[in-house]
Amino acid sequence: MERKSRFSQWLRRPKSGSDGGDTDTGSAVAPGRADLLLAASAAGFPIAPAAHPSGYGCSCERIGCPTPGRHPVSFGWQTVATTDHDKVARWVRTLPQANFITATGIAHDVLDVPVEAGRSALGRLDAAGIEVGPITLSGAGFGDGRMLFFTATRGTPDDEDEWWPCELDCHPETLDDHPGLRWHCRGSYVLLPPSFLPGEQPPVTWLRGPELPLPDPLTLLETLTDACAEYIDRRPDHETAAWSPFCA
Repeated sequence: MERKSRFSQWLRRPKSGSDGGDTDTGSAVAPGRADLLLAASAAGFPIAPAAHPSGYGCSCERIGCPTPGRHPVSFGWQTVATTDHDKVARWVRTLPQANFITATGIAHDVLDVPVEAGRSALGRLDAAGIEVGPITLSGAGFGDGRMLFFTATRGTPDDEDEWWPCELDCHPETLDDHPGLRWHCRGSYVLLPPSFLPGEQPPVTWLRGPELPLPDPLTLLETLTDACAEYIDRRPDHETAAWSPFCA
């Protein structure tokens, strides 16, 4: 039986005065902050509090913070991250300005691509009848906007010998090394809706909600890498943005 939820109904509800036709821009009415985060924790996404923007800077007050509003509050975020309903609800209540991250490589991975490439890939995947699962938009409408595809994780194999290295494995400190596709796995994290970004960038929003089943990342990888290659070829600096999906 197809699983339905209030969350998916909220996502489909058009914004007041809208015809509801542009769901890909995050124009749908979002449920409340607590509802969004508790829906993600209920879907099994480990959550931890993050810093939030302070003007164009960061609430962490670190001078020259390289990722304002985009990093966890605690250095032990991998241990802090939880799906516990009561703990997440308490954080939401006591940290009213905080963004939140979800730790990857535990319950899910994330394939993170430029928005333009993501839209192209999503159209192809939908046309092929491939289930893509949850998707978020981060900074959509800006030059460095991203589309994030949540997938089942390959980061915690039963046998460590099965762990396979990939040049796309993305850690927070290496984001600039991956202008195309980033694979967030063990040791990484991504922002969850409704996180806010510095300046006038739009907040992180759900395009397709967390209640959807997580696909195997390999069912999406070829289409995403093709779309990213086409996107990078169109960039003026594409010769400096080369990458390969797998290590030699």
